[in-house]
Amino acid sequence: MKSTTKPRVKICCIRSKAEAHTAIQYGASALGLVGNMPSGPGIIPDNLIFEIAQFVPTPIDTFLLTSETNPDEIIKHQQRVKTNTIQIVDKLASGTYADIRTALPNIKLVQVIHVINEKSVAEAIEISEEVDYLLLDSGNPNAKIKELGGTGRVHNWELSRAIRKSINIPIFLAGGLNPENVKQAIEKVQPFGLDLCTGVRTKDKLDVAKLEKFFNYIEEC
Repeated sequence: MKSTTKPRVKICCIRSKAEAHTAIQYGASALGLVGNMPSGPGIIPDNLIFEIAQFVPTPIDTFLLTSETNPDEIIKHQQRVKTNTIQIVDKLASGTYADIRTALPNIKLVQVIHVINEKSVAEAIEISEEVDYLLLDSGNPNAKIKELGGTGRVHNWELSRAIRKSINIPIFLAGGLNPENVKQAIEKVQPFGLDLCTGVRTKDKLDVAKLEKFFNYIEEC
């Protein structure tokens, strides 16, 4: 699915109401709130995710990043934090997406695909029938300590482009995006949305200068 408008921007790893406010001010239309993970940046407790999700104005999407792989636990996680979107960062180990939809009919579902090789393309095509969005990232769920996001690495955009051309739902592109490479990423993949964490941070803090530079590049695309 080719986007005919400028990509939406999700700023991930939001750690406070202040960071949420800053990201929205600069143009973010979605925020990522990271629950418990085996590794990676931006992890915050569920009570803080809840506070930020309630603080964010309604037009902005709040993504709960959950590493839970069982539908019952994913449902419980969302019910604790009350975000309007669930970003599932690992494969479901049991159950189905329909189980989650039945319990949470008004919550959008986003499945992360860690783009590693051609098998990732086939995986994306299959799962695209079950969820609202795919998010194409650069983690490695097969590592000894799972990498499920926030790696700061760029993956093979040719594979992401192949996924985008093969499915009928929107994609978010993640993985090592920053002000210097975003224009190339948009031209190559033509995603519906962009997802950033480390690319707009300095020493783990949201960097206003990097945010401004990034959104200026978006305007030029």
